[in-house]
Amino acid sequence: MLIDLDHLLAIPVFNPERCSINFHPLHSYVAIVVYFLMLIPKKTRILGLGLCIHILADWVDCLLM
Repeated sequence: MLIDLDHLLAIPVFNPERCSINFHPLHSYVAIVVYFLMLIPKKTRILGLGLCIHILADWVDCLLM
């Protein structure tokens, strides 16, 4: 997904011990609020749902660390 392009801004790019929630710009709390707001208009609902599912998967990954 394109949301993970912000991982390229991190140094190192991959760190198995790092939680991506609120670390990367597209995984910040502000961005997450925008993703949930995208669920309201019909035109952005599918994209918002995909982004929310991605954030949920990343959050579960953080919990399992």
